[in-house]
Amino acid sequence: MHLTQRSAADASSESELSMTRTFKAPRSLVFKAWTEPAHLARWSGPQGFTTPHHEMDLRVGGTYRACLRAPDGVDHWVKGVYREIRAPERLVMTHCWTDAAGNPTGPETLITVTLTDRDGATLMNFHQALFESSASRDGHSQGWSQSFDRLVDYLAEGVAP
Repeated sequence: MHLTQRSAADASSESELSMTRTFKAPRSLVFKAWTEPAHLARWSGPQGFTTPHHEMDLRVGGTYRACLRAPDGVDHWVKGVYREIRAPERLVMTHCWTDAAGNPTGPETLITVTLTDRDGATLMNFHQALFESSASRDGHSQGWSQSFDRLVDYLAEGVAP
């Protein structure tokens, strides 16, 4: 098994989501999986989703935009702005669902990803806030959980750093 630790979402606040995973991969590779479009396209989105479009300007103040295509063919667009980038340990960015033209269709949240070396593995702490409801938080929890399962599989393929 390539996933060594998994925790459920921390439901202590209906406006926040916290998840922890440990990946059997170097921290530098996990960071690249979050910050390079070719890597992201292989794991971002729930099971069965594809990423036909992903663009990013990886710098503080830079933006990203992606299309996650559901198995039924429906496109889900997301965009955000990078607030902090400290390779290979920390990534902070906004997250907002949009229509195909880039117009927001929901509230903006803030994602913080912290990566820590653990004897050749990587401990990832994921935090997203502030959600408008527990239902929104729970939906994101399910989507991120499936995405992180896909990341485990992707890293297990022996991806080159």
